[in-house]
Parts: sequence; structure tokens; C-alpha cells
Amino acid sequence: MTDQLTYLLQKLDASAHRYAELDKYYEGRQPLAFLSPEARTALGSRFGRMASNIPRLAVTALAERLRITGFSDPALWADWVRCDLDQTSGTAHREALLLGDAYVIVWADRLGRPAVSVESAKQVTVMTDPGTRQITAAVKRWEDRIAKTSTAVLYEPDRITRLVANQIGAVGSGFKVVDEIANPLGTVPVVRLHNSDRILDRHWHSEFDGRGHSEIDDLIPLVDALNKSLADLMTTSEYVGRPRRWATGIELTEEPVLDEDGNETGETVEVNPLPESHRMMISESPDSKFGQLQAADLQGYEASVRVILGQIMAVSTLPAHYVGVFTDNPASADALRAAEASLTARAEARQATFGRSWEQVAKLMIAVRDGRDPQLIDDVRVQWADAATRSVAQEADAVVKLHQAGLLPVSTALAKLGYSADEIAEIRVARRAEALDTAGLDLGRPA
Repeated sequence: MTDQLTYLLQKLDASAHRYAELDKYYEGRQPLAFLSPEARTALGSRFGRMASNIPRLAVTALAERLRITGFSDPALWADWVRCDLDQTSGTAHREALLLGDAYVIVWADRLGRPAVSVESAKQVTVMTDPGTRQITAAVKRWEDRIAKTSTAVLYEPDRITRLVANQIGAVGSGFKVVDEIANPLGTVPVVRLHNSDRILDRHWHSEFDGRGHSEIDDLIPLVDALNKSLADLMTTSEYVGRPRRWATGIELTEEPVLDEDGNETGETVEVNPLPESHRMMISESPDSKFGQLQAADLQGYEASVRVILGQIMAVSTLPAHYVGVFTDNPASADALRAAEASLTARAEARQATFGRSWEQVAKLMIAVRDGRDPQLIDDVRVQWADAATRSVAQEADAVVKLHQAGLLPVSTALAKLGYSADEIAEIRVARRAEALDTAGLDLGRPA
């Protein structure tokens, strides 16, 4: 167990730097890149946070299209809602899209009901079998900064072990076992949402087994270039974007030089008698002349920003109206769907990727609820909301036509319109009540 625990904890620590960098780009806190030393000196601290937060947009644009609406087992939805997974499943998707991985732990609460929690890849990691690619062990580690202790829970197919270390950032040898219970599920109750379109992932030459792919990995250099162009634009606008005025034939004025305490030192310095803040310039000298320099043309920076945004759109599949290119704004609902076709296809691919993980979560929930072996549970299918953007009128019109043609029953039609299982049940109850009321009124009429 010690070697296994040490490997998993080292794997967690090895990912810390990468996750910290991804967090900075997601929050728009990354430092400016591609800047010359002269530009950094000129900027100082005024534009230190110049960032166009495209990475967050790329993640949320996909995550908002990954909405689970139900399962092939209708009885599972009540436990799903009770565990707040109708809310936290979206968080799991954002974590997986950003960090490459997210995790879900399934266990039982004190009443024997399924208890499910969404976990971050910063605290949880897994070990997989190279042959079957099944999870053979997992660990969750967290730290108490006040008590200065580290706690780890090691999940194995036959047991679950809780360990504590009296230090921050402890490794395997620093932990002591404080509790151990049997695992009646016979499998590791940890499921990984793995964001990858490849079989083997070995990013940045890591010695550990594959980590998922972040949606912003390919965007990082492009976002750096975009922020640099924006910073150059702001710098040029600050210094030469506004027309500068000049004057000749005016004598400079002298002002005393003061020390740190505000006392005169006896020295003087010549200053401009007409500072930039003056709205009007007056001179009594007949030789005075005034003029204005031509302002800098900022169109070159605009062209640079558009070129970089074009590359960002190509890599991230974000349509033009998502990144602020308003000249290409779709003029109709059909044009909007066409512009978002690539983003929709990517979202549907993520639905297929994450769907297998959520099906495994569903099997574990059923196993906890019914006391069954999760390996013997039939396949449970996840039902997703449509990833495409469609207006309410378009969606309703298409579904109504299919229902009137007899191709879709009412429940399926409501599900295609985006209603959850609970909402469909409420609608069916309300329709049944209305039908009974109508029947009662008809029976009460005189013949």
C-alpha cells in the first residue's frame, strides 16, 4: 500500500504546476507575454492585468451545451437530484474541460442512500490498469492549513483506507492509517471524467500515465499574442494616440526643487508653463506659435487583433459572434446554427466522452441503492439536452410536427424540448388532472 500511495501522491504533486498555470489563464491573471524590456518599462504597472479572457469563454461555451436531462432508468433521477448532481455535474464538466480531468466519488450516506460528490483533479487522482484501462486505485488528499495536517483517503477494490499526516504536503511515508473499512462494491468507487480524444495521453513528457487534454492548451500562445497586441494598442493610444500639441517662442518657467520634507533646496528646475491639463494656451509673446502633431493610426493594431482572433476561432471552434467580431454577426436563426456547427459538433463529442463516465456513476449509484454488484448492472444510458442552439419557436415547431405525425409520444416530445424528468412528471399529472376536471364538468351537464 505504501508504494501505491506514494505513487498516487507524487502524481498529484507533479500536476500542481500545470493546474496552477491553467487556473491563471482561466481567471485572466496570466502575465503579459512577448513584451520587450522597453515596453515593460514604458507600461509600468498600468496595464499589468491587460487580458482578454478567451480561455474562460472557450470552456463555458462548451460546458453550457453539456446538460444532462435524465437516464434510461427513470428511478435514478430522484437520487441524482438529491445529490445535487443536476447542479454540480456542470461544475464537473467545466473542471474536466479546463484541467483535463474531473472525478466523481460514489458512496453511501448514513441512511444507505447513494451519496455522490464531484471532486477536483487538484485533490484526486487514479491509477489505471494498462491492459484494461480500468481504475485500480484512487486517492483523495486535502490539507488543513490551520491544524497543519494532511488527510488522504485511499480507494481500492476491496477496502478504503483513511490516513493522516501531521504536516502539510506529506508523502506516502508521512501518513499513518487511522481507519480502514471494507469496500462491498468490489470496485473502486471513483469515476474519472477524462477529456481526451486519444487513447494514450502523455502531456509535457510526464512519467505518469495519461492526463486529460485541456481545452485551452492550444489557445494559450494565441491568447498571449492577443493580449500583447491589446497592450501595444493601449500603449500607443496612451502615448501617441491622442494628438500632441507643440509651441515655440515661449519661455519656460522656473520652479524650486523641494526635498523629501517639502523644503526648498535652493535649486530650480525649468518646466513647461502650459501643462497638458490646460484647455487653453495663452502667450503674450508675439513670436509664439502653436501647432498640433498628427495622431497615430491604430488601424494596424485592429488588423493584428482580427488576425489573431481568426486563429483563435479556428482552434477553439468559437463562432465570430462569440469573440466579438460583430461584422460577421449571423443575420438569422439558421445562419446562427450554421455558424455554431463546429462548436456543436465538439460539444456532442464531449457528450459521448463524458457520457461513459456518467453511466459508470449511475451504475455505482444503483449498486449502492439496491445492494447489487455494479459489474452485473445492465447498461444505463445518459440523456443529454440538444447541444445545438435553436430558438424556442424552431424547436417547438419541429417537435410538434413529429408528435402530430405520430412519430413521438408526449413524454419523448417534452424531453426533446429540454424538460427534465421531474418537469415531465409534473406536466403529465397536470394534464391528467385537467382531463378529470373536464370529464367531471361534462358528466354534470343536464341531458
